[in-house]
Amino acid sequence: MSTPLSRRALGGAAVGTAAAAALAATVPAAQATASAPGTAARERPFRAAPGRHSARPNILFILGDDLGWADLSSYGSPHIRTPHLDRLARQGVRFTDAYAGSATCSPTRFSLYTGRYPGRTKGGLAEPIADRSVGLEPTHPTLASLLRDAGYATALIGKWHCGYLPDYSPTRSGWDEFFGNFGGALEYYSKLGLGGEYDLYEGDAAYKDLRYYTRILTERASEYVGRDHGRPFLLNLNFTTPHWPWIADGDEETSAEIVRRIKAGDRSALWHQDGGSLEKYKEMVEDLDRSVGTVLAALERAGRARDTLVFFGSDNGGERFSYNWPLAGNKGSLQEGGIRVPSILRWPARIDGGQVSDLPVFSPDWTATLLEIGGARPHPAYPLDGTSLAGHLLRGEAVPERDLFWRVRGERALRRGDWKYYRGKSGRDQLFRLTEDAREQADRAPYERARLAELKAAWERTDAGLLPYGS
Repeated sequence: MSTPLSRRALGGAAVGTAAAAALAATVPAAQATASAPGTAARERPFRAAPGRHSARPNILFILGDDLGWADLSSYGSPHIRTPHLDRLARQGVRFTDAYAGSATCSPTRFSLYTGRYPGRTKGGLAEPIADRSVGLEPTHPTLASLLRDAGYATALIGKWHCGYLPDYSPTRSGWDEFFGNFGGALEYYSKLGLGGEYDLYEGDAAYKDLRYYTRILTERASEYVGRDHGRPFLLNLNFTTPHWPWIADGDEETSAEIVRRIKAGDRSALWHQDGGSLEKYKEMVEDLDRSVGTVLAALERAGRARDTLVFFGSDNGGERFSYNWPLAGNKGSLQEGGIRVPSILRWPARIDGGQVSDLPVFSPDWTATLLEIGGARPHPAYPLDGTSLAGHLLRGEAVPERDLFWRVRGERALRRGDWKYYRGKSGRDQLFRLTEDAREQADRAPYERARLAELKAAWERTDAGLLPYGS
């Protein structure tokens, strides 16, 4: 490879498969116990525990990639076992009505990093980013830049997908450190992206490590949370698992075949339309679960678990092999299956475990929440579209009813309370009462004309303030 390598790359490549075994061994046996039947029945509705005080927390914000709403056993998967994430849920709050900021990778990441609708920025109009023409402008304040200005150490490990070098990078947008990939997908061993480019970087320099990608990210994140930082940290840990191609750890023959096709000029090779299976997907999700367990174990060994706010979620709804029942739709759609995602929050110092919340929330809310908890203020020139949940989570304050808004090419959606306004590619306005019809099958539009008109007008008011497609 002709690209420059960092000094640390030599050590990383030399660790080899022994490191993966060592990482797996760090997960305590107690964490590997699967959730007992009836765990959900033992959850109690969320209730804040006011009166507690603590220092500003470390923040570990973990995203899976294309993970479906019910792909975790704690969310109802009948065949995938996720004991580490189930344990995380038992120690914190599991959200049943949490949403991504959009239906695909890049726009959701824009909404999380900026706390604003993707359509407020040119880069956010790409669904998702597929070339070097747009990205997250370095001048735009982000969750990382605002927390860094408030005294946090910041790092992003894993998938960026908010633009490419030389113009766009996490280190230009507030993260002190970056280790990961710039594009939307990569082959898990060779690190080749959709165009055949090598796509593993440390900062802005290529980093050679041909081990299985999830192992590398787990190793890096475990090292980061175990460091002596001297100040609170924000770590965005963005796995590519279980995004295609459908390659689990050890599938080196499948990897080699995909690499051969990429090098032969097959630009669809990474899509892996002729591969994958329910069983392979199960392997990938369960590997993601073990990897999260390894990072959490490193956090515990460092003595930081109590004072670290850990969030786990997904960047959008599930794809080909996801289990989304009872939701309709999947990635790319504004039906529930395309935007509703598993979301778990744990902060032992301030929030009790064993709780469940049906509060409707979405990605920009987490931005506003983390900024308030971290003692940072939004930039006045870039007002947030999310609502901080800090008062609700920590002091039990009511969250005022507000609208959750989504827009993608050819679809629109808005949720207000129990009700969702939706227009799909058919062009027909529909209205669903989600608390009674999460599958969006009983269209109430003919019977609730006034409500439909009200929600449609609210969507159009918000849309009028956004950049138009093609701008």
